Amino acid sequence: MPSRSNIAVIGASGYSGAEIVSLLLGHPAAQLTTLMTANQERRDNEPQKYSDALPQFYRLCDLEIEPLDLDELQKRAIAITFLATPNEISHELVPKLLERRLRVIDLSGSYRLKQSALYARWYGFEHQFPRLLESAVYGLTEIYRDLVCKAQLLANPGCYATSALLPLIPLQQRGLIDAKVDIVCDSKSGVSGAGKAPSPNTHFSEVTESFKAYSVMKHRHAPEIWQELGNPNLIFTPHLLPIHRGILSTIYVKVRRSVNELMISECLQEAYGDKPFIRLYTHGTLPEVKFVAHTNFCDIGWKFDSDRSNLILVSAIDNLGKGAAGQAVQNMNVMLEVEERAGLL
Repeated sequence: MPSRSNIAVIGASGYSGAEIVSLLLGHPAAQLTTLMTANQERRDNEPQKYSDALPQFYRLCDLEIEPLDLDELQKRAIAITFLATPNEISHELVPKLLERRLRVIDLSGSYRLKQSALYARWYGFEHQFPRLLESAVYGLTEIYRDLVCKAQLLANPGCYATSALLPLIPLQQRGLIDAKVDIVCDSKSGVSGAGKAPSPNTHFSEVTESFKAYSVMKHRHAPEIWQELGNPNLIFTPHLLPIHRGILSTIYVKVRRSVNELMISECLQEAYGDKPFIRLYTHGTLPEVKFVAHTNFCDIGWKFDSDRSNLILVSAIDNLGKGAAGQAVQNMNVMLEVEERAGLL
């Protein structure tokens, strides 16, 4: 059997980090060898074994959770290091990892945007490494596969951005969208999208039996979507669903008058017909979040009103799967030049 690549995860106790660990446990080409916290010293009462911190991994992953030691990481012949850490921590760790010639997949938003000036407004901190923003590869695998395979620093896309960009990019690139009319993206996510840290807004009693818009006109994934679409007139509003995981995005698009339904179908088929994790709904059904739960699929369906040139796209992903850890492992597979579906299907 061929040897497996050594993999490290920094910050594996959150939802996305735990999902990465789970996916790596059965991976045929990658071996999880190192788990580290983002702290250089062990905190009092901090669990030493991963399965002590997350009991669902008992006898599945009993690795020690080590304090952060980048020099030790360098000694271990790590092929890929996943960062499942908060934005400010990833911002500081990435250049130190790259200095040690470690390849990095960062699940935070710290290296997704190309313009450093945007970070003060959208993320609340001044970005200190604009050159790394320029060299970072935006890891939307189906769109940038050729860049992903060579990446030293891969910025894993945001969950909402993934759900919006995958349906829109082929249509935008083909010139089918009427650029004079706003695109409206109405997205709904499960509560795990807010992360594991407790918050009054995600408390069970606040979320259950309710449904609300949040971060209106100020969500961090909006500039990510604008950037990848070439800054179109797009209005993005996220909503919070009282479910654990899943994103459903309904996207309202005006296409050019010359566009017909066959052109839309052919455009999406040409873009994604051979892509293992994109499922196109071509027979009138529309995606649902339960169809993609615990998977790395992005399901895309659409309805078209030819009289008014109105196109409604519906996409569904698992925010912890294709929206985070699943896409990160898919990118890892491409970077390691192994089967893209390995560990995911």
